[in-house]
Amino acid sequence: MKLVWCPETASKAYIDTVKYNPRICVVGDATHIQYWRPCEVFEESSVAELISAMAGGWKPQLIVETWYHGGAVTTSVGLAVASRHTCGRHVCVVPDEQTRLDYTEAMRNACDMSPEVIVGEVEEVMGDLVGIDFLVVDCRLKDFARILSIAKLSHRGAVLVCKNSSPRTYSTFRWRTVMGSRSRIVRSAYLPVGKGLEIAYVATSGGSLSPGKATSRWVRHIDQLSGEEHVYRR
Repeated sequence: MKLVWCPETASKAYIDTVKYNPRICVVGDATHIQYWRPCEVFEESSVAELISAMAGGWKPQLIVETWYHGGAVTTSVGLAVASRHTCGRHVCVVPDEQTRLDYTEAMRNACDMSPEVIVGEVEEVMGDLVGIDFLVVDCRLKDFARILSIAKLSHRGAVLVCKNSSPRTYSTFRWRTVMGSRSRIVRSAYLPVGKGLEIAYVATSGGSLSPGKATSRWVRHIDQLSGEEHVYRR
């Protein structure tokens, strides 16, 4: 088995996430609307909607994310919406009890959904989370690459998302280096959404393509900073 894309669930997750991130409000009363203006635009709101659609579309059964003190919870809202549509498990990993309280309070104020929150060192917690098929980490965490490398992914494959991926991070980040030989990078992309998203769809080493049977292919890459196009074979 492998992850299969479902556009209907992706659309539902996207639309429902938009409802939690209103961007337009009315100035005036119901009988006399003076004008329209943007409401508070939540940080990372566009990222939340995109990630929610991705999580809904791939229909993962175990969604895992990391959160740190002071971070926005819009992505968490999007993942919570997606997990509701896919009937999957949504877990947020936080480092300590105070962070858990802050996260829980922020989610309570943002929506009517509350994911499962696990407190502990990321490396220890990730060891107990087996079969991850959708993982979201924050590139502002110094050990985000380590989190990706130790995650126990599903045998169906997984979608990995790194948010807040700055151009500097993008220029030095290499999925193959992070994931090693245990997973095959089926497709990866950098999206200039929000503060940057690194996304990869990976197949575990037990997938249909066995070691020693890989076929080379031409890859087209456009440098996001210079605009130069590079074509190479791998």
